[in-house]
Amino acid sequence: MDNMNLIDTFAEFKELKNIDRATMMSVLEDVFKNVLQKTYGTDENYDVIINIDKGDFEIWRNREVVADDEIDDPNTQITLTEAKKIDEDYEIGEDVTDEVKLVDFGRRAILNLRQNLASRILELEKDYIFSKYKDKIGEIVTGEVYQVWKKEILVLDDEGNELILPKTEQIPTDYFRKGDSLRAVVYKVELRNNNPLIILSRTASVFLERLFELEVPEIFDGLITIKKIVRVPGERAKVAVESYDERIDPVGACVGMKGSRIHGIVRELRNENIDVINYSANVQLFIQRALNPAKITSIKIDEPGKRANVYLKPDEVSLAIGKGGLNIRLASQLTGYEIDVYREVEVDDEDVNLEEFGDEIEGWIIDELKAIGCDTAKNVLALSRNELIKRTDLEEETIDEILRIFRSEFE
Repeated sequence: MDNMNLIDTFAEFKELKNIDRATMMSVLEDVFKNVLQKTYGTDENYDVIINIDKGDFEIWRNREVVADDEIDDPNTQITLTEAKKIDEDYEIGEDVTDEVKLVDFGRRAILNLRQNLASRILELEKDYIFSKYKDKIGEIVTGEVYQVWKKEILVLDDEGNELILPKTEQIPTDYFRKGDSLRAVVYKVELRNNNPLIILSRTASVFLERLFELEVPEIFDGLITIKKIVRVPGERAKVAVESYDERIDPVGACVGMKGSRIHGIVRELRNENIDVINYSANVQLFIQRALNPAKITSIKIDEPGKRANVYLKPDEVSLAIGKGGLNIRLASQLTGYEIDVYREVEVDDEDVNLEEFGDEIEGWIIDELKAIGCDTAKNVLALSRNELIKRTDLEEETIDEILRIFRSEFE
């Protein structure tokens, strides 16, 4: 093995992994001096000269010239006879510098040297990857799908570093094949068995936030702020935005002309529906906007309990709730209020409040009816006998008597 073989290994490593020059020099010197200490017992009288640019190195040994019969340490001393073989002008007490060839170390020492170099390369590589991605947490990275497994996808970045996209961090409708380009946010960076593990995510809210920053210059420049994002990946998301410049419409800027800006985000998120909402410190107004597209008639806020009772026309209720309750659930998460939806019943001049029947029906029975949302006699009559039995704790005979009283009222 010659000098060139070892230096080529490091030159290639430096080229691929972007290790800085100072670190490279330090690693090479440390490894060589370690071998010198093991081979000769010391490295103090040795100079290691490394030229990474040329891919070469030299090791020079410094020894003192002594009389032939006074030599004690061949590593630090050289006899006058041996010194004169190098140069006839050497005298006792002078220093002799001669080059030590790599082959002089012996095969075992050279193999040990190569192993140490490989080990230090690996450690530097791990530290480089860990530090690089630790600083990128929350940023979008682009990579190439290298391997698709059942529980995760192996992604390679532009330097060939391995990144992991777990199944739990993929949008349910995501489908990738080997060779596909993939965008995701750096979610977590941790050490597992002393190896850096970079976890990506496409379901995290910060991924959607970064996509908005890429597509909407006003957000990137700080003119528009994203106050909060809630989402069910692949289904629906709600984004509350606020502008610090009155001349800028935050919702319009995010959506773009004919949806030009938001279209790219929706496509990246596998057609996830995105509601962009103008944030407001006015709770009632914010809840009203959060329940879009439903049109709200009135809202009653319970501030201590963080609850909101929302009243809508019957044909608006399904819009407020959304498919599978998705719209109201996201609106609750966005506003921080537990939202309950109620149908607004039109006032009927002929209807009678339950309190009016206090002489005929006991108060605790009236309270039981109110507990299921019935405030008037017609509210009760709108429910079937079986439904009243199921929803209240009243006995069947009591239900029959109540229905008889209310029906007689309107006959």
